[in-house]
Formats: sequence, structure tokens, C-alpha cells
Amino acid sequence: MPFDLKNRVVMITGATAGIGRSCAEAFAGAGATLVLAARRKNLLAGFSEELSSRFGTNVFSSALDVTRRGDVESFFASLPEGFREIDVLVNNAGLARGIDKLQDGSPDDWDETIDTNIKGLLYCSKCALKTMVARNSGHIINIGSLAGHEVYPGGNVYCATKYAIKGLTKALKLDLLGTAIRVSSVDPGMVETDFSKVRFKGDLERAKKVYANLTPLTPADVADAVLYCASRPAHVNINEVVMMPVDQSSTTAFNRR
Repeated sequence: MPFDLKNRVVMITGATAGIGRSCAEAFAGAGATLVLAARRKNLLAGFSEELSSRFGTNVFSSALDVTRRGDVESFFASLPEGFREIDVLVNNAGLARGIDKLQDGSPDDWDETIDTNIKGLLYCSKCALKTMVARNSGHIINIGSLAGHEVYPGGNVYCATKYAIKGLTKALKLDLLGTAIRVSSVDPGMVETDFSKVRFKGDLERAKKVYANLTPLTPADVADAVLYCASRPAHVNINEVVMMPVDQSSTTAFNRR
């Protein structure tokens, strides 16, 4: 039987935009109780109210920068009753900065990318696993990338972080062998989100060109795959989902019309 997500506590990082936002909507539609975390506090309250109104789901939300270990630990420690035992953690928070060659790159950009994509995932996973291991139940779902399977020009540090996520997902599955905790990675190719706007530091015209003349994945497409992983029967572990639009065949091969 499919895993029943009704009233299960699902935590999503980077929840106010793109894939994270769509994941929140998908899990709310499945009847889950939500814990939403994101850096943009001004967007969290309104989105939480919207989800409660549309789906009748219980939502706890709070601003969180996953790169700050102490803040992550405090976030989990201060979760209210009914939200403390995370059943599904979706490690979605992530970003890239710039497409410079390594020799021309900014160490500040590297630090932000590594701290968000790798350390943030580690901090959140460790905190969520405390109660998961104690209950012998739970699911960690990491949002990876096609960039964790194939590198591309200018992708150096970002690709390295996504390769790290691929390795960490596999390592965590080994660490949790003998428990009932599941570990999955959903690795999309091109998805139209604010990703490119962030990478190009607000240059909207440059960001638009990334998605020009082809049909990319949508955040809802990725959220559907995440929900699929979470809703399989409890004995089934979907290790890895690699997905891309029909107009893409690799990190560098696109069908632009």
C-alpha cells in the first residue's frame, strides 16, 4: 500500500519559492502537516496562511538560514508540540553563484554555495535524524541535480556540491542500514525557477536566456517526483530519480527552437 502522508510532519527548506514552494503545495494536498523554513521571513507568513486556507493543513513556519549551524539546532529545538517529530525532510535549500572559471572565481561565492548546498543539508539532516532514529521511522529526500552527474563549463563549484549531495545520499543510506528510515535523491535538469536569477545576481535578462526557446521542467514537475518518493510503500526506497525536460539530453545538450 502507498505510504499515507496524511498528518505526517514534512519539513521543507527553501520553502518560499521554486521547487520548495511546489513541494509544500504537493504535500499539503496530500494532507501532510508542514514545517516550512526559508530565509525570506516576509514571504513565509503569507504562504503559510495560503496553504492553511487552501488545504486545511497545519503549518509551522519560521525564518532559517541553513548555513548557520546554531540557528538550525535552535530551529529544531524550538519546534512546537505536534511538529517536533519530522517524518519527511526535504533538503531543498540550495543555490549557485556565477559561472566563472575556477581561476577567476570568487571565494565568497564558493563559500556561500558550499555552506548552503552541503553544510545546510548536513545540519538539517543530523537534527531531523535524532528523532527519526529514535522512532525508527522517517525519510530524508535531497534535492540534487543533473549537475551531480555531469559537469558543465562554468559549473565547477556548484557541480562539486551536487556531486557531494549524490555521495552523501548514498553514504547516508549505508549509515541507516538496519533502520526503517528511507533516503532518496531527486536530481532534475533544467527547471525554470529563480535559480538563474540568483546565479546571475539579479540580472533578469541573462536569466531569461537560460530558458529561452525550449520547454524546461516546472517546479511542480519536480515536486511530483518528490511526492512519489515519499508515498511509496514503507518497504520501498527510491534511491535516485534523475529527470530532465524532453528538450534536454545532458547538461550541455538542448533543443532550442
